[in-house]
Amino acid sequence: MLLSVEIDRKSGFCGGVIRAISKAEDFLGDNPGVQLYSLGSIVHNEAELERLSRKGLVTVGKEDLAALTGRTVLIRAHGEPPQTYEETEAHGIKVIDCTCPVVLKLQEHIREAYARMAKVGGQIIIFGKVGHAEVLGLVGQTGGNAIVLQNLEMLDKVMSEGRINTAGPIEIFSQTTKSPSEYQELCKTLKARMTGSLMIHNTICRQVASRHEELASFAAKHDVIVFVSGKESSNGRVLYDLCRQANSRTYRIGNESEIDASWFRDGDSVGICGATSTPKWLLESVASSILAL
Repeated sequence: MLLSVEIDRKSGFCGGVIRAISKAEDFLGDNPGVQLYSLGSIVHNEAELERLSRKGLVTVGKEDLAALTGRTVLIRAHGEPPQTYEETEAHGIKVIDCTCPVVLKLQEHIREAYARMAKVGGQIIIFGKVGHAEVLGLVGQTGGNAIVLQNLEMLDKVMSEGRINTAGPIEIFSQTTKSPSEYQELCKTLKARMTGSLMIHNTICRQVASRHEELASFAAKHDVIVFVSGKESSNGRVLYDLCRQANSRTYRIGNESEIDASWFRDGDSVGICGATSTPKWLLESVASSILAL
């Protein structure tokens, strides 16, 4: 089959993930035979997790911390709530903190906003995926007192339950990897229903935000799009949906074994792209497999 294949040059790990994986590899390289424990998956990509596991990276949950006294635990780019640091210190655990600088700054802003709102009886709202690691870390900056909204339906539900004081004041923030257009729509809807003040903070990562327009353009210029990302990637779901809107012949896979030759026609231009948690080596492997069809 004659196909032309292009890998989106902007796809691949974001800066925060690159930093976390580099720190993990540096530790494992400097300490041969010593395991490094990642609190949660360092990246939401199964193929990359398998590669790092072979080097000695072990994924653990918070329930495992009590058994890791004296060991080294990596805090991934998503960040953690203050309670996690208290627990690691209590158990004598060494910490490699790889929280993304963008997330760290957002956590700081939310702490400051919560202190402001606490003085005037206001509220903090976070637009993000319920249960997502980054969101849990953000909510932790408010002592668990922020309202998390995943979409417009949740806004309707929370308002019908009377959990949002529309007389304000309210400050709203977004998880760094959410869709800018969805955040804008939610803020617009919330503002229209309020009589009090609403302060909207633009907290979506610039690298992530710029990807939306660029990726839509990339998807539109090809006959077929093969989107590569892990099943658990929140950013992957958002960007895949974006590609599908721009190009109906968009297919999502986890690795090259999931490629289906029936997706392609002779002479097709194929674009390969992925999430901020998709490694470049995996995109290249997918490209090679498609060219070999």
